[in-house]
Amino acid sequence: MSRQSKSEWDFGELFPTETTRKVFSVAELTEQIRRLLEKQIGQVWVSGEVTNFRLQSSGHIYFTLKDTNAQIACVLFRGETVPHREYISDGQKILLQGDLTVYGARGQYQLVVRAVELQGLGALQAAFEKLKQKLAAEGLFAPERKRPLPHFPRCIGLVTSPTGAAIRDVLHVVRRRNPGLEIILTPCRVQGDGAAREIANAIRLLNEFSSAAATKLDLILVTRGGGSLEDLWAFNEEIVARAIFESAVPIVSAVGHEIDFTIADFVADLRAATPSAAAEIITEGVFSSSKFVTQCGDRMSQLFRRQIANKQSSLRHQSDRLARAHPRRKFLTWQQRLDDLHADLSRSLKQRARHWGVLLQHLAERLHRIRPSYRVKQRREQLRQLERRLNVLGPEQVLSRGYSITMDASSGKVLRDAKKVKPGQKLKTRLKTGEIVSTAEKV
Repeated sequence: MSRQSKSEWDFGELFPTETTRKVFSVAELTEQIRRLLEKQIGQVWVSGEVTNFRLQSSGHIYFTLKDTNAQIACVLFRGETVPHREYISDGQKILLQGDLTVYGARGQYQLVVRAVELQGLGALQAAFEKLKQKLAAEGLFAPERKRPLPHFPRCIGLVTSPTGAAIRDVLHVVRRRNPGLEIILTPCRVQGDGAAREIANAIRLLNEFSSAAATKLDLILVTRGGGSLEDLWAFNEEIVARAIFESAVPIVSAVGHEIDFTIADFVADLRAATPSAAAEIITEGVFSSSKFVTQCGDRMSQLFRRQIANKQSSLRHQSDRLARAHPRRKFLTWQQRLDDLHADLSRSLKQRARHWGVLLQHLAERLHRIRPSYRVKQRREQLRQLERRLNVLGPEQVLSRGYSITMDASSGKVLRDAKKVKPGQKLKTRLKTGEIVSTAEKV
């Protein structure tokens, strides 16, 4: 098949038709970028080092988060209830959660901060979530496998440190509410390297004891006092979760404070807010039989706290959604713009003050060079000379030489021509000393 011939003078379309163009204004383009960032990226976690920290008089905090290769502008508005905002200082390495957006007045993208953590906690939190998802997928958290606790336990196992605050709290509550309860303690470390393995071994040892002893364990309490995420990390290890899941005896987990949640809490048959709360739950049946009315109040408080914890999580989620769509976002942007204008105005006033200061200094130097006191002295001397000349040329000197001045008596007009004087006209003649009033008889 022959190839279609083409002339060497065939250059194609020299002037193609004009294509349709979409032309944005700067504001439109910035708004498009802002919407794209908020939709595609939205809320993110970012780690880095704080620099250029600035606290405005409005209460808003502005700073830059940087690493070795890049940096991003950040703002923490005064009205945001963000814990640990004191971590934000120059040179501090932190982990931030925030909404990625664009500040249109400067045309730059920025992070609106929602949460602050010291760097390192984010890695632990990520590991926590990863293990939580893995175990949840395997069914370790399934509600249907949760076993009810006996209402009147007689013997329980206790897994905790023998020197910690948790054991003191548990024993104090048990003595007060159910002194007859028997406790089998299996001591172990609850913090540091190797603590997770000791906790798991203690749970298995109590299960072996319960299966072999004449007195069976009604439940096992795994507990420790409060602390940081690193302090509680042994209860987030997979080996502890497996030991709790495999336990034939129901397990109560009471680790940390009310706001602390661990993997052990999710796997256990029951999670208590604190060691003391766990002891109260375990002794609830005996205690309620004698003080039912008082127990109702305590139980309602406990349920209320648990409900609050669940609702707080849901409220936080809804609040974040509302914050992204709330009109306050635009108001905060205006406030940020106002801060910029305030800073520009302050800088302009300082520049004008410096300008007038320099100008005043120059005028003072010029005034010093022209010596105004000397000029005043010269002017006074000139004034005296002019005064002497004026005295010489004045009418008093002429009168002193024997001359006189004749004026119309009624008008005071000086008479210079005798023809203009009428007979009977009253005249006034001024001499060197005194005046004479006369009447013209003949001209």
